[in-house]
Amino acid sequence: MAHLILLGIVYVSFISLGLPDGILGVAWPAIRADMDQPLAAVGVVTITMTACAAAASFLAGPLAKRVGTGLVVAISCLMTALALIGFAYAPSFVWLVALGIPLGLGSGAVDTSLNHFVAAHYSSRHMNWLHGFWGVGATTGPLIMGVALASSTGWTAGTQAIGLVQLCLAVLLFSTLTLWSQERSTPSAGDAEHVTPKFKPVRPLAVWLAPTSFLFYVAAEMGTGLWAASILVTDRGVSPTQAGVWVAVFFGSITAGRFGVGLIANRLGNRKLVQLGIAVAIAGAILFAAHGVLGAASQFGLVLMGLGCAPIFPSLMHETARRFPDDVARTVIGRQMTFSYIGGSVVPASFGLLATWAGLGAVMPVVVVVLIALLAITTVLNRLT
Repeated sequence: MAHLILLGIVYVSFISLGLPDGILGVAWPAIRADMDQPLAAVGVVTITMTACAAAASFLAGPLAKRVGTGLVVAISCLMTALALIGFAYAPSFVWLVALGIPLGLGSGAVDTSLNHFVAAHYSSRHMNWLHGFWGVGATTGPLIMGVALASSTGWTAGTQAIGLVQLCLAVLLFSTLTLWSQERSTPSAGDAEHVTPKFKPVRPLAVWLAPTSFLFYVAAEMGTGLWAASILVTDRGVSPTQAGVWVAVFFGSITAGRFGVGLIANRLGNRKLVQLGIAVAIAGAILFAAHGVLGAASQFGLVLMGLGCAPIFPSLMHETARRFPDDVARTVIGRQMTFSYIGGSVVPASFGLLATWAGLGAVMPVVVVVLIALLAITTVLNRLT
């Protein structure tokens, strides 16, 4: 029973992890109007949060090993809750930037700690479903903010509401700390990737190729998510509303795909799922890039790419505990999350420079190249581990 209760808490934690993601973009027009800030000022907040999240991801593994995953997750969740509530009472933009520090540190530590815990204790099926629930949270957060913006209470009520949800979860986590230390379960015997691992000697190249694979994957996913609407509106004459729907379909395909993949993950195994997912994502990216040949039908490439992306991140993360001994896996997962933040911020931003220089039509061919490179990296990594 304790095992099932803890699994439920981890599921809820993944929903909570996704709740704050995306709300700043939704609320920023109202925030900048209230605080008299230029449009680009949001970059200061996001860069602060990303840098702190990357630092926390790098340090979370050793910290969790010393004090326990449960305590790291509980404290981090409390930090994010207080930071979000603080957003609602921030008297100036400088305070928003300052509150981005605990928000970034908390989210980065939670992300790394939970991913390592699930990779070590649960099957590939649960890892895919858990990341699907992250998508539920990432979808719900902007909806809550949208409702708040539509009411007379505005964006401050939205951040308060999400902050209070996080605060309730923090209380739950602190009250169930003993369950985390008692967890000794392992992925089910039906998991194709879980036969008691006989690790190859750890190679220095492997412990850096694994994080690099996350940089390339997140760069492709977030780069597409960031620039797809601009490509559709500017290059293809699609209305902003329709473009928004297509971007939502892309992320919705990833979320739905993860729930579907969870049904077959234990039978196929992580490595097959990753290779198959990358191949489908490449096909989808090529389809979306081929507007000149296919016309409006090319937009369905976003659906195919989303479905291909679905198993890659959770399966790569879950496989880390099978590639490396536990003490090494903690460090590697921290690096993977750090590289994910870099891939999700620096590379998509560089696509903007590419679009300025060569036009928006150059973005998706580069995404195809990034995905092909990811396929090569994971192939080499499979041989080394």
